[in-house]
Amino acid sequence: MELKSNDLTIKQLTHLVGGGLTPRMVRHYHQLGLLPQPVRSHSNYRLYTKKDVLRLQRIVALKQQGFQLNHIRNILEVEPEAETTVNLMGQLQQQYRAVMQQISQLRQTASALEGLLGRDRHCQIIQAEVLAQLKLLDVETQAGLGGLENLWSGLDAEIHTHSEAFSESLQRLLPDLSQRSEIEQHLISQLVLACGDVSLVSFVKLSRGAITASREALSSSCQIVVDTQTVAAALDQTRLLHLGCHTETLIDNPHITTATEAEVAFWQHRQWREKLLQVDRGCVLVIGYAPSVLVEVCEAIANQKIQPALVIGMPIGFSHAPAAKRQLMQQGIPFITVAGTLGGGALAATALNALVESLIDKPDCHCYLKNIVDSSKC
Repeated sequence: MELKSNDLTIKQLTHLVGGGLTPRMVRHYHQLGLLPQPVRSHSNYRLYTKKDVLRLQRIVALKQQGFQLNHIRNILEVEPEAETTVNLMGQLQQQYRAVMQQISQLRQTASALEGLLGRDRHCQIIQAEVLAQLKLLDVETQAGLGGLENLWSGLDAEIHTHSEAFSESLQRLLPDLSQRSEIEQHLISQLVLACGDVSLVSFVKLSRGAITASREALSSSCQIVVDTQTVAAALDQTRLLHLGCHTETLIDNPHITTATEAEVAFWQHRQWREKLLQVDRGCVLVIGYAPSVLVEVCEAIANQKIQPALVIGMPIGFSHAPAAKRQLMQQGIPFITVAGTLGGGALAATALNALVESLIDKPDCHCYLKNIVDSSKC
């Protein structure tokens, strides 16, 4: 078959679709059945059509949203027509449950590894003995299982001899953060400690100028605006007062303590939306509970009604929260967020506290202005 004017080679196809797509990835999608095998020219070149372009654009878009390839294939197999929507939702729910089961199994393995890798130097001697015995352990018998319990009990007994060395454990468990500034490393470490989940690292998102903006704003005694009093209560008020920063709470009802209550209250009472529009220019917004507050913040920023120096957007939720965070990352202003459903008041407050702490402890540090950390300058 000769090349037609509307046919595309694999190189032209990848260039047109974009999104980091490569010929190798296209060939892989053929192997997985994500993309049908193309017709070939007399010279054995793969030839693609506009239909292939559209399908690949859908695949790339779904990948960018976090879907895995096997789930993308299932989604694309069902046409989004009215009569098949129920079937599609059922398939998605089934996929979700399977993924959650895999996560649960992996989390159990990760917890076991953390139980070994997270031990500090005071536990290393007995830890070495445990590792050696694990290789020889016979767990086929009840006695063997009892032996395994004894190994863990011996290792756990060491916790009574000294306090936990958090920094030492984190050094073994955290991924490589050497390309991040010292201040970012500190921020991420504090967020991990706040929730006890090392996997949080991959969900933490900072805009390029977030650290700079936070230090400039805090140094100027900016206003700190939080969504609920629960978040306000978790802030390091002593250090904030030292910097001359005062805290303002949007939803200032002390009886509202949960994300559900904050979400409903913000929708029902107009005065809190009006209060948001009155925040100081150059303030730091800290959203830890209500997704709708962050949605309103993004809309106000887009309409140039408010201009915060930094937004720490970490509300929790399963539909509005992920969407609000995506909107935040598109606003073109400095931000710190945790992608997806993860978040909460404790994490939002921890993020601000870490920034405040680093500013006071290292006011002259400029490591965040470089791509690669030079800790000798801090």
